[in-house]
Amino acid sequence: MWARIFASNAAEVLPSVLLAHLESLGLVIEGHFKGDDLGWTSGKLLLPRHPESPVTIERYLTETDALRDDLNSWAAGLEASLEYAPQAGPLMERTIRTQQLFTLHRPIDHSDEVMLDRVIEGMCQYLATQREGFYQIDGKGFYDADGSLVVQEY
Repeated sequence: MWARIFASNAAEVLPSVLLAHLESLGLVIEGHFKGDDLGWTSGKLLLPRHPESPVTIERYLTETDALRDDLNSWAAGLEASLEYAPQAGPLMERTIRTQQLFTLHRPIDHSDEVMLDRVIEGMCQYLATQREGFYQIDGKGFYDADGSLVVQEY
């Protein structure tokens, strides 16, 4: 399963700040990040008792990574949902203006589903809040930074 955070702000969120946020949620996670001259680009979040099944996080910048086609596809998907979700219109516009995209990949072989949900949702809400964005979780839908469901996926 994937989650995506669409951010309207391109400023980097430091890995130490991300890990500190997870710790504030009661989640002690070990993180390993790598990057380039523009900041970190990817990381693995190792969960206690299951370091062999990490949550993978990636960071893309619209200006330097070829994201425009992907963002246009997400916007088109939201446009198609206008028939049953009129609130998809503003999200479609925000998708087009995305400056930074984060992806989270949830491992399928992890035995603690509750912890995984806390990590994924905690990261999504935090990054969306910090970077003036919103997020999407496969099979669930699109959410405001505060965790409110805006467009449900069917």
